[in-house]
Amino acid sequence: MTKHPYLRYSMALGACLGAPAFAAGLGVVVEIPRLQVAEYHRPYVAVWVERPDATVATTLAVWYDVKLKNAEGTKWLKDMRQWWRRTGRELSMPVDGVTGPTRPAGRHQLQFTEGAHPLAQLPAGNYKLMVEAAREVGGRELVSIPFAWPAAKAERLAAKGSAELGEVTLELKP
Repeated sequence: MTKHPYLRYSMALGACLGAPAFAAGLGVVVEIPRLQVAEYHRPYVAVWVERPDATVATTLAVWYDVKLKNAEGTKWLKDMRQWWRRTGRELSMPVDGVTGPTRPAGRHQLQFTEGAHPLAQLPAGNYKLMVEAAREVGGRELVSIPFAWPAAKAERLAAKGSAELGEVTLELKP
């Protein structure tokens, strides 16, 4: 087994300086429920962090139909009204590391590390995790979870949607 002296010394130095050995993080789990409807379409979903004044601090994820011809999928992003009005209309799609295809029913996990994109510029303070879903021939739903950043302790927070979203979980890691 190979020893890594640089890692050992950097961890020791971090401990001496009072810094954590590993970066803080934020984990999000978004549940898309299986709906029993005649015509089912996967929902468009936006996940973002909002400041207390309702301005967007950062967009974490946007799931939409990326494979439609002539970028037709972007036409329906405005159905996620809150996200669209606050920041979506200002973005040029696709956004590297943020946008991706729609997801099927089930639980979908996202992981973010403090200091790395998209949390790189997130200063300490109080925020809300916002998750919005909109579905063709369906409804629209918005779920929010208030939290403080950076996390002082490991914490698991959750909120539950009523139709288009299931449970949304926010896991904070100091």
